[in-house]
Amino acid sequence: MTETTTTPTRPQAVPTVQVDNDRVCVTLWSFAPGAETGPHCHGLDYVVVPLTTGQLLIEMPDGTSRLVDRSAGASYAGTAGTDHNVVNPSATAPFAFVEIELR
Repeated sequence: MTETTTTPTRPQAVPTVQVDNDRVCVTLWSFAPGAETGPHCHGLDYVVVPLTTGQLLIEMPDGTSRLVDRSAGASYAGTAGTDHNVVNPSATAPFAFVEIELR
C-alpha cells in the first residue's frame, strides 16, 4: 500500500469589483486568515491601497517567497508583467486591500 501526501488547499481571497470601465478596474480584495489570490500575472500597471496593517507573503513562480509589511493607507504601485501569488500568512487576522488597475 502506498501512502499519498497532499498539500492542504488554501482558502481563496475574495475579489469584489467595485468599478470597471475603460480607464480603471477597482477591486476590493478580502483575505481570510491563510487565504491567497492564487498565482497570477498582472496584465496592467496597478496601485494597491492596503486597508489593514499586517504582513503579506509574496510567492514567486520560481518557488521563492518573501514577507512584506503593509500599513493601512500606505499605497504602492506595481507594473504589468508582475507574476506572483499573494497570501495572508496570518492564522488569525484578516487582510484587505483595494487594487486599482490602470488601463
